[in-house]
Amino acid sequence: MPIGRLCTLAVLLGTAWFAATPAAAQVSPALDRFSLSVGAFHAEPTFGARFDTPYGRLDSGDVKRDAVTMPRISADLLLFDSQGLSFDYYRYSRSYSQSVGGNFTVGPNQVAASADATLDTKIEFAKLAYKWWIGSGNTVVGLGAGAAYYRVGLDARANATVNGTTAAFSTSQSEDAIAPLLEVGVRHALTPDFRLFADASGVWKNGGKVHGSIYNAAVGVEWFPIKNVGLVLSYGVTDIDLKRDDTIDTRLRVKLQGPSAFLKARF
Repeated sequence: MPIGRLCTLAVLLGTAWFAATPAAAQVSPALDRFSLSVGAFHAEPTFGARFDTPYGRLDSGDVKRDAVTMPRISADLLLFDSQGLSFDYYRYSRSYSQSVGGNFTVGPNQVAASADATLDTKIEFAKLAYKWWIGSGNTVVGLGAGAAYYRVGLDARANATVNGTTAAFSTSQSEDAIAPLLEVGVRHALTPDFRLFADASGVWKNGGKVHGSIYNAAVGVEWFPIKNVGLVLSYGVTDIDLKRDDTIDTRLRVKLQGPSAFLKARF
């Protein structure tokens, strides 16, 4: 499903429900009937990729790279005062150049291979979960279940030296999948305009060509100097570990950690 349609669907659902549903007095001050947050995730990535070549397996190991800023959008819609929908989307794209090498077994022979590899990584992630909020005071706990959509692309190009002979290698892979998701969240309102939150979610995908896990966790604060417009600051960690089993065995590992800042509108 295209990401643009998912974003549009989240906004339209919130607008339609807000227009049709009257406010209720029993809603916790830690929650909003509908909110939309747009901002950026400024992360320090740790990257790792492994892929098979005609000469053996090349492995980049764990590589720490310069910080990258990614756009991010999220939305929350409250239903029936204690249930709701939660939506999140981000996109990660980065190019890496790395020297990789080692000793490999190809058929009956042991070969020594080294390569200067360029790896272009693209990850798109979106989740939509149904949440149950427990509590009606200043502190509520949310339990959610839903689905996550992710698209992963990895382009690898390498000039390899195998036992003294130079050869070129390139591969381009792109896959998308939908996987089940579980999440938990805590909201606490110090005042109606100053709130604390913590969120964690996990995605597991078994079977198919692309499988693995994606974990997200974040803690932060919300401050509303204007009744319906506020600022959200948080610190989060995302761990992506995906593997593709095919004629070419590929593993992609990306860990992102750093602060996020959002402009949030609530209704």
